[in-house]
Amino acid sequence: MTGAGSRPAAWHEVEHSLRFGRPLPGGATELRWRGAALMGVVNVTPDSFSDGGAHLDPGDAVAAGLRMVERGALIVDVGGESTRPGAAPVDESEEASRVVPVVEALAARGVVVSVDTRRHSVAEASLAAGAALVNDVSGLRDPAMVEVCARAGAPAVVMHMLGEPRTMQMDPRYDDVVAEVTDYLLVAAERALAAGVPDVVLDVGLGFGKTLDHNVALLNATSSLAAHGHPVLVGASRKSFLGRIAGVERPADRLGASIAAHLQAARLGAALLRVHDVEEHRQALAVAAALEAAA
Repeated sequence: MTGAGSRPAAWHEVEHSLRFGRPLPGGATELRWRGAALMGVVNVTPDSFSDGGAHLDPGDAVAAGLRMVERGALIVDVGGESTRPGAAPVDESEEASRVVPVVEALAARGVVVSVDTRRHSVAEASLAAGAALVNDVSGLRDPAMVEVCARAGAPAVVMHMLGEPRTMQMDPRYDDVVAEVTDYLLVAAERALAAGVPDVVLDVGLGFGKTLDHNVALLNATSSLAAHGHPVLVGASRKSFLGRIAGVERPADRLGASIAAHLQAARLGAALLRVHDVEEHRQALAVAAALEAAA
């Protein structure tokens, strides 16, 4: 996309869209926005790496999601299973009991909700409760997940993960991490679209079976992934590789590192940023865009 004359559009001017196969709250079947929009994280779990236990009560989780929308989140991502490195899987009935009431309550308030799950049964129940899209950290490996999304008219976030949460950080290796992750995502996206999923978002899966160097290489390759035409989501928020770079041990203390990484991703064409700290990211993106527009 170009702006006035032949000038290439700045990152904050670029228009992104996400198509749905059924109406969103308000009746639209497409989300459109410019620059990098925010996806707020609400983990209804006792053991997530950063906010485990903070929103375990459904009422607290709903209130947190509503605050995120008020502060500028386009989408709220609700998850009921920790996928931190080394995490044990949660029984799918337990996962569903955590997320479905929160999804239903947020959707009833007009929130565009994403359900963060690897299980097609949890995705199906959440979509029936009002979720608009599915964020699958396992990258649509399960054909039943593709079928659920297609049948419900729900777009999917397709993420790359090496192995599973229990094992993914046990010596991850690639010959060419950017090429291998990109190839996986494009093949999975093509398969999903061919099966009737209305749209896809690509996520390289920072921290999911990657070393620090892998994460940095993938983050800096955001523009090449975005060039394939699908919206790109980047989720670096509070992750351990940022802590290693910045020398910050506690995840909750990595706000500055998270903003720095996400501003880099936004400038390189990321369409969505998955964040814990919505207000602070909104401010940073607004200021960065205003300064660059005035330069």
